[in-house]
Amino acid sequence: METTIIVKNQDNYLKIYLIHLVLGCGLFLFPFLAKIYSPLVFLLGIKIIFRTKNSNHEALFMSAYVVGLEVLLRMTNGMYINEYGKYSVIVFMLLGMYFKGISNKSYWYLFFLFLLIPSVFMAPFVLNLDTDIRKAIAFNISGPVCLGITAMYCYKADISLDDLKRVVRYIGYPLLSVLVYVILYNPSVKEVVTSTQSNFETSGGFGPNQMSTVLGLGIFVFFVQFLLDSKTKMETILNAFLTALFAYRCLVTFSRGGMICGLAMIAFLAFIVFFKTNKKGKLKIGVIGVLLFLSGSLIWGYSLSQTNGLIEKRYANQDARGRLKQSRLSGREDIAKAEIKMFLDNPIFGVGVGKNKEYREELTGIEAASHNEITRMLAEHGAFGVLALLILFFIPLSTFLFNRQHIFLLSFFIFWLLTINHAAMRIAAPAFIYALSLLKVNFSTKNHD
Repeated sequence: METTIIVKNQDNYLKIYLIHLVLGCGLFLFPFLAKIYSPLVFLLGIKIIFRTKNSNHEALFMSAYVVGLEVLLRMTNGMYINEYGKYSVIVFMLLGMYFKGISNKSYWYLFFLFLLIPSVFMAPFVLNLDTDIRKAIAFNISGPVCLGITAMYCYKADISLDDLKRVVRYIGYPLLSVLVYVILYNPSVKEVVTSTQSNFETSGGFGPNQMSTVLGLGIFVFFVQFLLDSKTKMETILNAFLTALFAYRCLVTFSRGGMICGLAMIAFLAFIVFFKTNKKGKLKIGVIGVLLFLSGSLIWGYSLSQTNGLIEKRYANQDARGRLKQSRLSGREDIAKAEIKMFLDNPIFGVGVGKNKEYREELTGIEAASHNEITRMLAEHGAFGVLALLILFFIPLSTFLFNRQHIFLLSFFIFWLLTINHAAMRIAAPAFIYALSLLKVNFSTKNHD
C-alpha cells in the first residue's frame, strides 16, 4: 500500500488522510503496534529507494514521512533507538546520494561536517567517567550530522514545485496521527489546565516543547494544503478545518514556540505568494488573510474559554494569579548565558561535545540539556561552531537570491531558526526542513501516474 502511495503520487490524498487518522486511533489503543510500525517504515523506505533508484526523490518523500512520524513513535515508545528519526533520515539521504549524486557545490556542507569533528574527538577526554560517552555524543551531534548530510543531498538539487508540495504533504500524513492521538489522550482541555506552565496532558503525555513544535509544523503543512493543494470545495473546507484544529491543539500545549513558529511560516509564505501572483491572486490572498484573522480570533476565544483565561496569561508571561514571571523564557536564558560563558572561556575548541550539560551543572547547579542549538554549538565547538553557524545562516539566504521560484524557502528557514532557539535539534524536523530550503525549485509539472 505505502509503496503505491510513494511511487504513483495519487491525486486523492484524502484516502491517505483517512489511513493516518485510523493509524492514530490504532496506536492510541494498541501502542505496541508502534514497535512494528517503526522498523516497517524504515525497511520499506530502503526498499522503495532501491526499487526506484531514487529517480524522483523518493529519499526525500520517505525522509519527510519519518520527520512527521518521529514524535508519534516517541510518544508510543515505538523506537528501538532514541535517535531513530535522525538516523533514518541519514540512511535515506545517503542512499539518495548514491543513486542521484549531489551538486559539486555541496562541499560547503561537507566542510560544515568537518567542523564538527574536533569537539567530537575531545569528548572522550573531557566527559566525566560515569557518563555514557556514546549517548552523550549521539544526543548532541546527531542533529547537526543529520542536517549536514541532508543539506548535501538537497543543495541545488532540482525538484518541481509539485514534488516539493508532495514532500510537505508527506510530513503532514503522520502528523494527522499525532493530532488524533493527542485528542484521544485528552479530549477535554478544560479538565486538565490549572496553571500557565507547559501542559503534558494536553500534549498527549509527551514533552510540550516537542509536541508544540510538530503541531506548529502541522499548522503550516495543512495551510499549504488549503492554499495550494485543494482542488475541490470539500478539500478546501477539510484542510481549513485541520489547520484550525492543529492551531487549537498547539495553543493548549501552553508551549509557545511551536505556535509562534507556525504563524511565522504562514506569514512568510503568504508574503512571497502575494508578490508572485497576479491581481486576482493578490485579492485571494487578501481575502484569506481576513479569514485567517477571523478564524484565529475564534480559535483564541475558544481557547480562552477552555483554559479559563489561562492561555492569555501564558502569552502575557504571567502565572495563574496574573503575576508577571521573572523569566520570559522559562529559565532557558540562564542555560544560554552559561553556554556563552563556556564559549568565552574556551573560544577555540569549545568544551567538547556533550560536556556543556556537565559544565553548566558545575557553573550554575542547573542540570538540564540545552534548548538552544546556537549557544550549544558555541559552547561545545568554539570557533569551529562559529564557522559552522555562519555556513548555516548565509547559504540559504544567498540561495534565495538566485532561487525565487522556491516559495517555501523563507518559511523553511524560519522554522529551523526559531525551532533551534527553543527546542534545539532533539528531533529530525529542523535539520530536514532546513535542508529543504536549499532545493532548486522549478514550476514544471510532472505526471507520476
